[in-house]
Amino acid sequence: MLLCTLRLMRGPTAQDRVLALDTLWMVVMLFTLLLGISFANLVYFELAMLIALTGFVSTIALAKFLMRGEIIE
Repeated sequence: MLLCTLRLMRGPTAQDRVLALDTLWMVVMLFTLLLGISFANLVYFELAMLIALTGFVSTIALAKFLMRGEIIE
């Protein structure tokens, strides 16, 4: 997680930063799933689903912006 944060801050290209951000989204989602399993609470699973959806949409939007320079056509 520390290395991903370092890559997010220092990344030589914007693509490296997007990849590091995507990895951090996944780590946070998996940590939330582990909390849900350990506490046996379904709220954590719903939160993990929202985190995964937000991470996916933001990664797609950033990738589209980097390729075309605009998000909405």
